[in-house]
Amino acid sequence: MRLVLVSLVGLTFFASLASASQAEPTTMFVYVGTVTQAGSQGIYLYQLNATTGQLTGKGLAAEAVNPGFLALHPHRPFLYALDQMAAEDRSIGAVSAFSINEETGRLTRLNQQSTGGAGPCHVAIDGTGQSVLVANYGGGSVSSYPVEAEGRLGHAASRVQHVGSGPHPRRQRGPHAHSVTVDAASRFAFVADLGIDQVRIYRLDAETASLEANDPPAVHLAPGAGPRHFAFHPDGRSAYVINELDNTITAFAYEAENGVLEERQTVATLPDGFSGPNTTAEILVHPSGKYVYGSNRGHDSIVAYAVGEGGLLTLIGHYSTQGKHPRNFGIDPTGRVLIVANRDSDNLVPFLIDPLSGELTPTGQTYALSMPVCVRFR
Repeated sequence: MRLVLVSLVGLTFFASLASASQAEPTTMFVYVGTVTQAGSQGIYLYQLNATTGQLTGKGLAAEAVNPGFLALHPHRPFLYALDQMAAEDRSIGAVSAFSINEETGRLTRLNQQSTGGAGPCHVAIDGTGQSVLVANYGGGSVSSYPVEAEGRLGHAASRVQHVGSGPHPRRQRGPHAHSVTVDAASRFAFVADLGIDQVRIYRLDAETASLEANDPPAVHLAPGAGPRHFAFHPDGRSAYVINELDNTITAFAYEAENGVLEERQTVATLPDGFSGPNTTAEILVHPSGKYVYGSNRGHDSIVAYAVGEGGLLTLIGHYSTQGKHPRNFGIDPTGRVLIVANRDSDNLVPFLIDPLSGELTPTGQTYALSMPVCVRFR
């Protein structure tokens, strides 16, 4: 009986793949940000077949210095990327605006603004497309910018400096803003700060790109957790933060009217018995809302969870990234393909997502690229 059950599960899985393969292929552009210290030159372009998971390289989309994170405008052909100031003080980071050629996918730089702090590590755009926000890891600060009519970035509307520290003797000597995420209504911005074990909450005026501290101004994580990236469930009632230092994910209930988070659950990202060094990185919710995925660097895996009632998580399993140091991964808008950027093994690895179980299956393909660190779909 056990063998029959296993066979039925296998048949169901492969039938779902066969059904997908008979569907009309869905193609889209994929933009990949890189660390440019070891041979890459900026932002690279691929074309994805979302039915098979196959990528076709299209070369360099635009030159940039360490474009470690990218954000795409929700409605118009613009892309925003971390960068380095073209002149003057290079210890201060930059964020650059690009226009997208909708036929070729190539990028043309529009302008550049200082991030107002060192070590920018994350860039986001609100759902209305009017505000771009940047987290400065080294400076422990957040900056926001209005998006002008032609896609260019205006001068900073807000710059907010975090203060405080945490118990980790090396990583938490001061604030380290690590990501900024805007809610679906574009009313609140959530900044995960690894250095002070908080998710800071700001009221956002999307039209002017200005930030104000919310009341309450933050939710506190366990001492030494090191919150890194934050993601909302599509239903707008749950949210998740992945904690880099203690290798956990914390689930929250979200009260959208007042921008309030209530902690509900914390789960481990590592399998029982693993004792090697590890830090987490990215967290994403599947477009269906049925699954949550996170990346482990050290164990070099994607961890998958099923989402249950109230947004609570149940472990599905761990999947090797087939590379080293998965700093980031992306899920295509159709929910069929997950692509991992393995920074330290210089490769992109696509996986097919089983829509019925959330399990990941490698496509059997890997794509060489020097130090990839961010994957975005258009």
